[in-house]
Amino acid sequence: MSEPLPSSVRAQIVAFAADTLADLPEQDVPATLVAVRRFIPSRRSRLGATPLAAAMANDAVFRGRVAERLRLALPELVASLESDEGPPEAAPPEEIAAVAYVLRLPGWERMVEAAAQEVAEAAASARAADATETVTRLREQLDALRQGAKVENDQLRERLAVARSEVEDARRRLRSSSDRLRRVENTANDAVEVAEKARDEAVAAARDAEAETRRLRQRVAELEAALTASRRGSREARSAEDVRLRVLLDTLMAAANGFRKELALPTAVLHPADIVSRGEDDAAPLDPFCGVSARGLAEDDPAVIDEVLAVPGVHLIVDGYNVTKRGYGSLTLQAQRARLLSGLGALAGRASESEITVVFDATAVTARPVGVAAPRGVRVLFSRSGQLADEEIVRLVRAEPVGRPVVVVTSDREVADTSRRSGARPIPSAALLARLDRS
Repeated sequence: MSEPLPSSVRAQIVAFAADTLADLPEQDVPATLVAVRRFIPSRRSRLGATPLAAAMANDAVFRGRVAERLRLALPELVASLESDEGPPEAAPPEEIAAVAYVLRLPGWERMVEAAAQEVAEAAASARAADATETVTRLREQLDALRQGAKVENDQLRERLAVARSEVEDARRRLRSSSDRLRRVENTANDAVEVAEKARDEAVAAARDAEAETRRLRQRVAELEAALTASRRGSREARSAEDVRLRVLLDTLMAAANGFRKELALPTAVLHPADIVSRGEDDAAPLDPFCGVSARGLAEDDPAVIDEVLAVPGVHLIVDGYNVTKRGYGSLTLQAQRARLLSGLGALAGRASESEITVVFDATAVTARPVGVAAPRGVRVLFSRSGQLADEEIVRLVRAEPVGRPVVVVTSDREVADTSRRSGARPIPSAALLARLDRS
């Protein structure tokens, strides 16, 4: 036979030869198969395939021994092939061709070719079925992608409409705040003129008083001291409402042009948290919208911290020991504070437009800590004597003006609920810990 045997027929013939070789007496083993016989049965057909196939093709004696074994192992198949009935329908074509090859039955070349043709047709049919299945699967995936793209486009259109509405609302609020800013500037200019006039009058009165007696000079000195104290008191007694208004204006101006972020310049304007730390306790009206959105992220996702710090003018208030005892509970309180402040200092350096305040519970230590080194851009507060940090956090939130984004980092349910009712956005401590670990 000039044509090479099909791989499936050749494998079947090699398997027959390997099984026969295992049972042959040592003296009957062909010289070319002595090394193959030493292989373990599980590897004999695979590692000795080439010498076994050569022996089956060239060694008639060995092929005859294999034929004898086939007559014992497959008597029905051998009998049907030797008779005129033909091979049974259930027999595999490669097995029929292999038996015909070993027995050298009349027309065995035709049987081998028929087996090769059947195997090729079966492979082609399998490939066609796989191709049909692949096309069907790809069509289903294409339909799914088209449907997903349609849904995503619809969602994007809805988001675009919401974004346009928010932008329009922001523009409207910006125009309103600009009007208020002009009114405040006019009022401030009037106050400056009045103050300058009063100063000129005081200087003139002082020059006139120099010509009077010692008693009058003493009186003038007392009046000047009283006037100086009055001026200092008036500067320090700036109302919390003015501070809130200025913070709100800074926030809106930062959102509009970003000049403070680009120039990275410090500001001398007080913040509401500075006033609260000195004892003022004026509550701001509730604000149901704090201006902070996590854009679909989970509450404890560290990316939420980056989202809120990206909001211009945001005030991030951290419940200090609530965070550190969850992340660094095995350390001392001083080490906990130092580690938290170090991480927040790095965040403050990346978000120069944000305000960060950390509140620690003074009752957690035997004495008020001295020399706490606050990083640049981070305010550190301790609760007042006899009070918890929770009360100080609520006081800070209520001191903020309506419209300013305020975020409170805490896992205390009561503090979170109270902050939310006061207009702040609560975030779990796990989100900040994960963000600091990522840094």
